[in-house]
Amino acid sequence: MATKKETQQATIYDEIPIEIAQNLALLREDLDQKIPSKELDRNLLIATWNIREFSGLTRKWMSETKDSPRRDLHSVFCIAEILSRFDVIAIQEVGGNLRALRDTLKLLGDNWSMILTDVNKSASGGYERMAYLFDTRRVQLSGLAGEIVIPNEWVKDPEKVINEQFVRSPYAVSFRTCDKTFILVTVHIIYGKSSNDRIKEVKGIAKWLSDWASDINAYDQNLIVLGDFNIDERGDLLDKTFLSEGLYVPEQLQQLTRSIFHATKYYDQIAWFNTKKGKRPKLSLEFLDAGNYDFVPTALSNRGLSKTSVSFMMSDHYPLWANFQI
Repeated sequence: MATKKETQQATIYDEIPIEIAQNLALLREDLDQKIPSKELDRNLLIATWNIREFSGLTRKWMSETKDSPRRDLHSVFCIAEILSRFDVIAIQEVGGNLRALRDTLKLLGDNWSMILTDVNKSASGGYERMAYLFDTRRVQLSGLAGEIVIPNEWVKDPEKVINEQFVRSPYAVSFRTCDKTFILVTVHIIYGKSSNDRIKEVKGIAKWLSDWASDINAYDQNLIVLGDFNIDERGDLLDKTFLSEGLYVPEQLQQLTRSIFHATKYYDQIAWFNTKKGKRPKLSLEFLDAGNYDFVPTALSNRGLSKTSVSFMMSDHYPLWANFQI
């Protein structure tokens, strides 16, 4: 018969086991070397991360193969440590069960907040939410939040680049830092059976953003789109869809690996309008640098896990980030 100590669930407030504390110290040291520092009133670090099935949580420090979900307290501590290095992060694949997200937010501390959508009520949409986590010492909400809906005129016009609603509605939220206002639009494009199934949504969001950028004077025009576009690789499909309306992906992001399994996949993006066209202005934030963060060699590295196990505990995507001067 199990004792009370054996059946009691662990929590993030318990004393951290020594082997996990040592692993977190290694992770912090690696992050210090690879992610730019936050400098007060000097820079802005924006990130996007598809955190695989970010929903339930097994309340053990170290889950076992038989546990479901596989995500445990060790992995949530690692996720929170990575997120803490950025100012605002768009997160995809947040589920209806918010246990892992809520524990992550508690670990980040009282200076952090979140804003998120309700659950997408469809199997094709994965029953997911879109979310932003942000450091309130560095950025604040500035008033605008909403899901993007295709106008009826587009739906009724078969000649439009997209004439049906997005499977997962893109989520736009405006933020303010110092004297700069910026709007982030996070997306998770439908995967479908092939890349052709994604064309309408990828091209549609680019067209929608181009039109919107010319008509948002009240909120400034610093418009950045980020998220999981499910683009297999760099090439004609990307150029003729996502980049066709003038969106710009910085050179530092173009060759980076997005997936922990596939070096050439080009799923995740951070992009903006880099040239003025008509009423559509270019981004006024000054871009500094960008990158990804490969957590696989460090996070959970003391446990001898397979890469597949790591993907369910951390993610199968790397976080992608861009650093701006303010």
